[in-house]
Amino acid sequence: MALPSLLALPTAVNARTTFTYLSSKSQYYAAYLRYITTFTLFSAYLLSPRRFRHPYLLYTSILSFASGPGVDYAMSWREDTNERRMALDLEAQGDDVNGEQVRVAVERKKLVEGVKAGTAGVAFGMSVVGLWGDGA
Repeated sequence: MALPSLLALPTAVNARTTFTYLSSKSQYYAAYLRYITTFTLFSAYLLSPRRFRHPYLLYTSILSFASGPGVDYAMSWREDTNERRMALDLEAQGDDVNGEQVRVAVERKKLVEGVKAGTAGVAFGMSVVGLWGDGA
């Protein structure tokens, strides 16, 4: 929601600064929540008695973990680029920022975040179906 509005900022320097700040903060908080989710679901799978151990807990924890680094790896492998390298290139430009590079970085981040949200949504749907199938 915030990424497309970055393209409307008056200068490329402002867009780059805001994009860098927004990317770092959102990546930090998303990783924190992803690791909590993975830990709780995997712990529930491991600590449950053997006859109540349902594989949806394991599958959901794997998908919730893969919605972060797994998607980043797959997208960088598919496009043969590295997001960190692109971010460093943007930061190294100083005050001489190319607006086209900022636009490409913002659009790529928007695509990656959409794929991450879709993967996390599949994990959430799997957990809801597994919970209701469990009889709760």
